[in-house]
Order: sequence, then C-alpha cells, then structure tokens
Amino acid sequence: MEWFMIFASIAVLWVASLCKILHASFYPYRSSFLNNGAGSLQKRNVLLVIAHPDDESMFFSPTINQLTSRGHNVHILCMSTGNADGMGNVRKEELYRASATLKVPIQQVTVMDHPDFQDGFGKIWNTSLLSKIVEKKIHDHAIDIIVTFDNYGVSGHCNHRDVNHGVRRFMLDTSQQEIEAWELVSTNIIRKYSGPVDIWFSLWSAQNSLNGQMHCLLNENPRRSYAAMSQHLSQWVWFRKLFVSFSSYTYVNTLKKINK
Repeated sequence: MEWFMIFASIAVLWVASLCKILHASFYPYRSSFLNNGAGSLQKRNVLLVIAHPDDESMFFSPTINQLTSRGHNVHILCMSTGNADGMGNVRKEELYRASATLKVPIQQVTVMDHPDFQDGFGKIWNTSLLSKIVEKKIHDHAIDIIVTFDNYGVSGHCNHRDVNHGVRRFMLDTSQQEIEAWELVSTNIIRKYSGPVDIWFSLWSAQNSLNGQMHCLLNENPRRSYAAMSQHLSQWVWFRKLFVSFSSYTYVNTLKKINK
C-alpha cells in the first residue's frame, strides 16, 4: 500500500508539472530574463556555444524556444562536428535540420571542424583558441549575450567543460563590459531524470537567487524539442529517446550568470 501511495504521488506530481508546462505553452509567462530595468523586453543577439551537434536539442532547447518565441536573435556556435565515430559530416547536417526545427536560421549556425576541437573523452581542447573564436563571433554578429555549459557540463563530458572554460577565459580577457554570459546549471542525477517535476525546484532556486543571478526558463514547446532531437537520426537510439522524455533539461533550464 505504501508503494502504491508513493507511485501515485509521483504520478500526480508529474501530471501537475506537465500541466504547468502546458499552461506556459498557451499563456507564455513573463520571464525577467533579458528584461531591462524598466521590465520591458529588449531584443538581443544571443550566442549559444555548445560542444557537439545535438547539445542544442538535448540540453538547451528550453532556452532556445523561449528566446526565439520572444524575438531574440539566436546564433549557435558548435565547436566540433561530433566526429568521434567518423560521422562528423552527417552530424553537421543533422544539426542544421534540428536548428531549423528550433526556429534558428541555418545561416546563423556555425560548426567548427578544427584539429584542436575534436570530439571525444580525453580530448583536451585549446581554451585560448576557443576564446578567440568566441570573440570573433561576437564582433561579427554584434553579440551581447552568451549562453553555454557550466563547469560540470550537465553530463561531465570534458568537451562540455572545456567550452565553459573557453567562454570564461573570454569573459576574463574582454574589455567589453556590456557583454553578459550565462551558464546552464548542472543538477544532481535525481533532478536530472525527474522530467518536468524539476520545474518546481528550478523555479524555487531562481526565485531565491540574489540580484537576478539565476533565471529559470520553462520550455513552452517540449514537442518542438522532441522533434528537434529526432532530426539527429544518427544519435536517435532508444536510450536517447528515453533521455529526452525523462530529462529535466527537456522541460526547464536554469541559467546562472558568469561574473567577470
């Protein structure tokens, strides 16, 4: 009986969380993220820096969906082709299709294929060069907001972590004070696989952060996220289908400001 009550409680919480997401789909909430001091929304040029094709769909789709729905101009910089299994060219094309599904124009997606940024565990990336590449993108596209992984990189993948280190290096070196950088907060394994239930923890943590240092972004279109990930056919195996269904990163992103 106790187990039944536990599972019933989890099911009710799961349904309530999905209803919260569904409500946000029909009645988008007013997020304070990227609002100016007067509370109005200013259109921004945003650069999402990721490590591999499919990172944008597996981890950052709540952020992308919210930014594009509010008219922000999103650019994606992918630091590798994901060529660990020799499928780099295939994965690059999959990223273009997934980005189009997420309403990011293909011409605003850049995929690097550089010897210093090869996909794989144990591959140490050149964070100094990565910083310079980010700097050029910012100059070329008048970027004023950067979004990337945090120091753990959600899964602990070394390439994700090196992307964070490169962006942090740029933020330390740059003299452009108006540029902001935000990192995707990694959660523990229970929260990571709690699906939409994690929205309550994420909302609470963002509301209790100091001086707007954290923001919780609900995914207002989870079906689009699923459709985007399905464009990565070479990666669309059973365990990634489960991941997209049960991962909290499909339903919510918590972004934390990177301070200089």
